[in-house]
Amino acid sequence: MQHWQLLDLLAWMGLLAFGVSGALVAVQKRFDLVGIIVLTGVTAIGGGAIRDVLVGSLPAGSLRNEAVLWLVFLVALGVWRFYRRLGRLERPIYYFDTLGLGLFAALGAERALAFGLGFWGCVFVGTVSGVGGGVLRDVLAGEIPGIFYRNRDLYASAASGGAAVVFLIYTFLPAYSALAVVLGALVTIGLRLSSRWLGLRLPAPRD
Repeated sequence: MQHWQLLDLLAWMGLLAFGVSGALVAVQKRFDLVGIIVLTGVTAIGGGAIRDVLVGSLPAGSLRNEAVLWLVFLVALGVWRFYRRLGRLERPIYYFDTLGLGLFAALGAERALAFGLGFWGCVFVGTVSGVGGGVLRDVLAGEIPGIFYRNRDLYASAASGGAAVVFLIYTFLPAYSALAVVLGALVTIGLRLSSRWLGLRLPAPRD
Protein backbone atom coordinates (compact mmCIF):
# COMPACT_ATOMS: atom_id res chain seq x y z
CA MET A 1 0.00 0.00 0.00
CA GLN A 2 1.34 3.43 -0.97
CA HIS A 3 1.89 6.06 1.73
CA TRP A 4 -0.89 8.32 0.45
CA GLN A 5 -3.28 5.37 0.30
CA LEU A 6 -2.56 4.56 3.94
CA LEU A 7 -3.21 8.17 4.92
CA ASP A 8 -6.50 8.15 3.01
CA LEU A 9 -7.56 4.92 4.71
CA LEU A 10 -6.76 6.30 8.15
CA ALA A 11 -8.60 9.53 7.37
CA TRP A 12 -11.74 7.60 6.39
CA MET A 13 -11.46 5.51 9.56
CA GLY A 14 -11.18 8.67 11.65
CA LEU A 15 -14.18 10.26 9.95
CA LEU A 16 -16.23 7.13 10.52
CA ALA A 17 -15.20 6.82 14.17
CA PHE A 18 -15.89 10.45 15.06
CA GLY A 19 -19.08 10.46 13.00
CA VAL A 20 -20.45 7.48 14.89
CA SER A 21 -19.52 9.04 18.25
CA GLY A 22 -21.32 12.26 17.31
CA ALA A 23 -24.41 10.39 16.13
CA LEU A 24 -24.50 8.33 19.33
CA VAL A 25 -24.33 11.45 21.49
CA ALA A 26 -27.16 12.97 19.45
CA VAL A 27 -29.27 9.84 20.00
CA GLN A 28 -28.42 9.88 23.70
CA LYS A 29 -29.62 13.52 23.86
CA ARG A 30 -32.78 12.54 21.95
CA PHE A 31 -32.10 14.82 18.96
CA ASP A 32 -34.36 14.49 15.93
CA LEU A 33 -33.01 13.14 12.64
CA VAL A 34 -31.81 16.54 11.40
CA GLY A 35 -30.06 17.13 14.72
CA ILE A 36 -28.37 13.74 14.48
CA ILE A 37 -27.10 14.54 10.97
CA VAL A 38 -25.78 17.94 12.07
CA LEU A 39 -24.00 16.60 15.15
CA THR A 40 -22.58 13.69 13.14
CA GLY A 41 -21.16 16.12 10.57
CA VAL A 42 -19.74 18.59 13.07
CA THR A 43 -18.02 15.82 15.03
CA ALA A 44 -16.69 14.03 11.96
CA ILE A 45 -15.26 16.99 10.08
CA GLY A 46 -14.88 19.66 12.77
CA GLY A 47 -11.36 18.78 13.89
CA GLY A 48 -10.09 18.37 10.33
CA ALA A 49 -11.65 21.67 9.29
CA ILE A 50 -9.97 23.50 12.18
CA ARG A 51 -6.68 21.83 11.22
CA ASP A 52 -7.00 23.04 7.62
CA VAL A 53 -7.71 26.59 8.81
CA LEU A 54 -4.61 26.53 11.03
CA VAL A 55 -2.29 25.43 8.22
CA GLY A 56 -3.94 27.70 5.63
CA SER A 57 -5.50 24.99 3.43
CA LEU A 58 -8.82 26.55 2.44
CA PRO A 59 -11.59 25.76 1.88
CA ALA A 60 -11.38 22.80 4.26
CA GLY A 61 -10.73 19.53 2.43
CA SER A 62 -13.76 17.79 3.92
CA LEU A 63 -16.08 20.41 2.45
CA ARG A 64 -14.59 19.88 -1.01
CA ASN A 65 -15.07 16.12 -0.88
CA GLU A 66 -18.64 15.08 -1.60
CA ALA A 67 -17.86 11.49 -0.60
CA VAL A 68 -17.04 12.68 2.94
CA LEU A 69 -20.36 14.52 3.21
CA TRP A 70 -22.23 11.47 1.95
CA LEU A 71 -20.44 9.35 4.55
CA VAL A 72 -21.60 11.75 7.26
CA PHE A 73 -25.18 11.49 6.02
CA LEU A 74 -25.12 7.69 5.82
CA VAL A 75 -23.50 7.29 9.24
CA ALA A 76 -26.16 9.50 10.79
CA LEU A 77 -28.93 7.48 9.15
CA GLY A 78 -27.33 4.20 10.14
CA VAL A 79 -26.92 5.12 13.80
CA TRP A 80 -30.43 6.60 13.92
CA ARG A 81 -31.85 3.36 12.57
CA PHE A 82 -29.74 0.77 14.41
CA TYR A 83 -28.55 2.45 17.63
CA ARG A 84 -30.52 0.02 19.81
CA ARG A 85 -28.18 -2.79 18.74
CA LEU A 86 -25.25 -1.03 20.36
CA GLY A 87 -26.61 -1.54 23.86
CA ARG A 88 -25.68 1.10 26.41
CA LEU A 89 -24.35 4.14 24.60
CA GLU A 90 -21.61 5.32 26.96
CA ARG A 91 -19.12 2.59 26.14
CA PRO A 92 -19.41 2.73 22.32
CA ILE A 93 -19.25 6.54 22.43
CA TYR A 94 -16.03 6.33 24.46
CA TYR A 95 -14.30 3.83 22.17
CA PHE A 96 -15.34 5.51 18.91
CA ASP A 97 -14.26 8.86 20.35
CA THR A 98 -10.89 7.40 21.37
CA LEU A 99 -10.29 5.94 17.91
CA GLY A 100 -11.19 9.26 16.25
CA LEU A 101 -8.98 11.15 18.71
CA GLY A 102 -5.96 9.02 17.90
CA LEU A 103 -6.39 9.08 14.14
CA PHE A 104 -7.07 12.80 13.84
CA ALA A 105 -4.26 13.79 16.19
CA ALA A 106 -1.77 11.81 14.10
CA LEU A 107 -3.18 12.98 10.77
CA GLY A 108 -3.19 16.57 11.99
CA ALA A 109 0.48 16.35 12.90
CA GLU A 110 1.30 14.82 9.51
CA ARG A 111 -0.57 17.63 7.79
CA ALA A 112 1.32 20.23 9.82
CA LEU A 113 4.61 18.61 8.80
CA ALA A 114 3.58 18.80 5.15
CA PHE A 115 3.18 22.58 5.60
CA GLY A 116 6.63 22.93 7.17
CA LEU A 117 5.69 23.46 10.82
CA GLY A 118 8.16 22.67 13.58
CA PHE A 119 7.75 20.51 16.67
CA TRP A 120 5.40 22.69 18.69
CA GLY A 121 3.41 23.66 15.63
CA CYS A 122 2.87 19.99 14.77
CA VAL A 123 1.93 19.13 18.34
CA PHE A 124 -0.53 22.03 18.52
CA VAL A 125 -2.17 21.33 15.17
CA GLY A 126 -2.31 17.60 15.89
CA THR A 127 -3.87 18.16 19.30
CA VAL A 128 -6.47 20.63 18.02
CA SER A 129 -7.26 18.33 15.11
CA GLY A 130 -7.78 15.45 17.53
CA VAL A 131 -9.94 17.21 20.11
CA GLY A 132 -11.72 19.72 17.86
CA GLY A 133 -14.58 17.51 16.72
CA GLY A 134 -15.26 16.28 20.24
CA VAL A 135 -15.27 19.81 21.67
CA LEU A 136 -17.75 21.03 19.05
CA ARG A 137 -19.90 17.95 19.66
CA ASP A 138 -20.02 18.55 23.40
CA VAL A 139 -20.86 22.25 23.02
CA LEU A 140 -23.72 21.59 20.60
CA ALA A 141 -24.98 18.77 22.83
CA GLY A 142 -25.16 21.13 25.79
CA GLU A 143 -22.23 19.64 27.68
CA ILE A 144 -19.07 21.19 29.09
CA PRO A 145 -16.37 20.03 26.65
CA GLY A 146 -14.62 17.03 28.13
CA ILE A 147 -11.21 18.52 27.42
CA PHE A 148 -11.76 20.99 30.28
CA TYR A 149 -12.76 18.68 33.08
CA ARG A 150 -11.69 15.09 32.42
CA ASN A 151 -10.40 13.47 35.58
CA ARG A 152 -10.72 9.79 34.67
CA ASP A 153 -8.39 9.67 31.68
CA LEU A 154 -5.99 11.66 29.52
CA TYR A 155 -7.49 13.38 26.49
CA ALA A 156 -5.77 16.42 24.98
CA SER A 157 -2.48 15.31 26.53
CA ALA A 158 -2.89 11.89 24.88
CA ALA A 159 -3.46 13.61 21.53
CA SER A 160 -0.36 15.74 22.10
CA GLY A 161 1.69 12.63 22.81
CA GLY A 162 0.59 10.98 19.58
CA ALA A 163 1.25 14.12 17.55
CA ALA A 164 4.73 14.41 19.07
CA VAL A 165 5.49 10.81 18.10
CA VAL A 166 4.56 11.54 14.48
CA PHE A 167 6.92 14.52 14.37
CA LEU A 168 9.79 12.63 16.03
CA ILE A 169 9.50 9.63 13.70
CA TYR A 170 9.42 11.83 10.59
CA THR A 171 12.42 13.81 11.85
CA PHE A 172 14.70 11.18 13.38
CA LEU A 173 13.49 7.87 11.89
CA PRO A 174 12.57 8.75 8.30
CA ALA A 175 12.85 5.11 7.27
CA TYR A 176 9.68 4.51 9.31
CA SER A 177 7.81 7.61 8.16
CA ALA A 178 5.24 5.51 6.30
CA LEU A 179 4.13 4.10 9.66
CA ALA A 180 4.45 7.33 11.63
CA VAL A 181 0.73 8.16 11.51
CA VAL A 182 -0.25 4.64 12.54
CA LEU A 183 2.21 4.64 15.43
CA GLY A 184 1.17 8.15 16.51
CA ALA A 185 -2.49 7.14 16.52
CA LEU A 186 -1.70 4.01 18.54
CA VAL A 187 0.22 6.08 21.10
CA THR A 188 -2.74 8.43 21.58
CA ILE A 189 -5.20 5.55 21.86
CA GLY A 190 -2.91 3.65 24.21
CA LEU A 191 -2.35 6.67 26.44
CA ARG A 192 -6.04 7.38 26.77
CA LEU A 193 -7.12 3.81 27.43
CA SER A 194 -4.28 2.99 29.81
CA SER A 195 -4.82 6.23 31.76
CA ARG A 196 -8.41 5.18 32.45
CA TRP A 197 -7.46 1.60 33.36
CA LEU A 198 -4.60 2.75 35.63
CA GLY A 199 -6.34 5.80 37.05
CA LEU A 200 -3.74 8.23 35.71
CA ARG A 201 -4.56 11.91 35.61
CA LEU A 202 -2.88 15.29 35.30
CA PRO A 203 -2.46 17.56 38.34
CA ALA A 204 -5.37 19.89 39.14
CA PRO A 205 -5.67 22.81 41.59
CA ARG A 206 -6.17 21.68 45.17
CA ASP A 207 -9.25 22.77 47.10
